[in-house]
Amino acid sequence: MAVISPRRLVALMCISQVLVQIGAYAWPALLPTFMPLWGLDNSEAGWITGIFYAAYTLAVPFLVTLTDRIDPKRIYLFGVLTTALGHLAFVYLVDGFWSALAARALAGVGWAGSYMTGLKLLADRVQGDLMSRAVSGHAAGVGVAGAVSFLFADRIAALWGWPAAFLAAGICAGTAFVTILALAPWQTKRARPAQQAPLLDFGPVIRNRAAMAYALAYCVHTWEMNALRGWAVAFLAFVAAASAPQDVWISPAAITTVMALLGTAASVLGNEAALKWGRARMVRTTMLLSMCCGLVIGFAGVASYSIAAVLVTVYGILIWLDSSSLTAGTAMHADPARRGATLAVHSMLGYGGGFVGPLALGWTLDALGGMSQHAWGAAFAAAALAVLAGRIAFGRLVLERAGRRG
Repeated sequence: MAVISPRRLVALMCISQVLVQIGAYAWPALLPTFMPLWGLDNSEAGWITGIFYAAYTLAVPFLVTLTDRIDPKRIYLFGVLTTALGHLAFVYLVDGFWSALAARALAGVGWAGSYMTGLKLLADRVQGDLMSRAVSGHAAGVGVAGAVSFLFADRIAALWGWPAAFLAAGICAGTAFVTILALAPWQTKRARPAQQAPLLDFGPVIRNRAAMAYALAYCVHTWEMNALRGWAVAFLAFVAAASAPQDVWISPAAITTVMALLGTAASVLGNEAALKWGRARMVRTTMLLSMCCGLVIGFAGVASYSIAAVLVTVYGILIWLDSSSLTAGTAMHADPARRGATLAVHSMLGYGGGFVGPLALGWTLDALGGMSQHAWGAAFAAAALAVLAGRIAFGRLVLERAGRRG
């Protein structure tokens, strides 16, 4: 096999992640079809949606940490193949709650085996500024594909039925599998140490204050991101219901899609800014700006649909702005021998925050009597307070590291 340059490898992996991720949100995109089709109630639908993240969180410490011992390409190929099987299961096996739950769990395991392991594959093969840009491009590919996956599934299902949407997603993941198998280089075999640490020994990772600063910031980042991504449509629909029909000039779903696409672009630009301005300074500033927006969006957004649309879009851009920078920060400050374990902790904290964020926002709404200006304001403000806590922890860990170096 011909040697592939680092830049081409980055491009190849980014394209592969688009193909793997393009079916990620086929289930939530087609949820209105499945609920009456299989007689699902809201709780059952929620379980099928949430099991993806639960399976990811449980699988990622094992799969990503294994990349410190096994060539990440092998783990990545396992993840991509599992993702494809999860999609294809919907075509040939799924016919109700339990089978759908199993298929989405399988897809979650597949994503655990392909997301951070793909990043680890790059981290082991590229260096310097290209490494930082690889993280940014990797995140951009995932972000664009995730945003487009809603329309991808919806349009294919409208033309040829919902099984075709999952079939297309499975074919895309299968294409990524074949492409990486054929073109991505295998890792040079390394000598094994005489005595290896236990597989899930995260103690040294947690003691790495620099890496943990970015991992903890990533936790509250995804808390805030998924709270907005999970509730933006409902918030905009609430505002639209109280607005005149002519004021609702674009649908809530379309605004959310635009928000996600612009956020992905902001993530790339934010990483470039971090290279020039300083990563820690960039993270602290971005967290402060997003926190301020979170404190006002719920209270001010209900004034008009246009204001709500602008605030949701701006809030998304601010949240996404440091997304690549946080992951790049963790990867770059990790001990190379424990980079897989470090990314596993980073990912667990991130998806843990991403799971809690939407739930906390929903609980706040219910605790305050349901959707109202007061409840929306408090719900988004609660997410902002989580970011404040993360910013304080990030600042202290960064200062502690600087003090030790001094």
